[in-house]
Amino acid sequence: MSKCTKCAVECKNCKSKETTKNGIVRGKQRYKCKECGYNFVIGHAYHSRQKLAKKALVVMLYSLGRTSYSMLAKIFGVTNGTIHNWVTEAANGLASPAIPDEIKEIEFDEMWHYIVKKNENCGSSRQLTAAQVEQLRGYLDSVMKRLSSGSMPN
Repeated sequence: MSKCTKCAVECKNCKSKETTKNGIVRGKQRYKCKECGYNFVIGHAYHSRQKLAKKALVVMLYSLGRTSYSMLAKIFGVTNGTIHNWVTEAANGLASPAIPDEIKEIEFDEMWHYIVKKNENCGSSRQLTAAQVEQLRGYLDSVMKRLSSGSMPN
């Protein structure tokens, strides 16, 4: 391995200028960092058109809200982690959503997630207490909690 004398190539991992040429991969010059040992090529990573099309279709199907990571992984022959990475990569490229000033209250439907079976009644037959918390200026969150065993109903 000889030191690159024509240009000071910066390591993509640690930003060191101490790099050396380290062969050619897929027609591109590969470099190795002397500081951290990271191998890299200059430019964009290799992406096939088929892979780019898969990524775009995965993001579109997932954004419609009807397909899980597992189902997409089975359809496209990749792992759940790959699907997660593709969706996260697409989401990171989007701007944060803005809530218009005229919206003062947001209501969510009930969402239930059971890890183990519950053998007790929940809902209208149980006494609940509501607490409101102001998380953002002008926006209130409501939290419903069951009364503790030592509390007295009003």
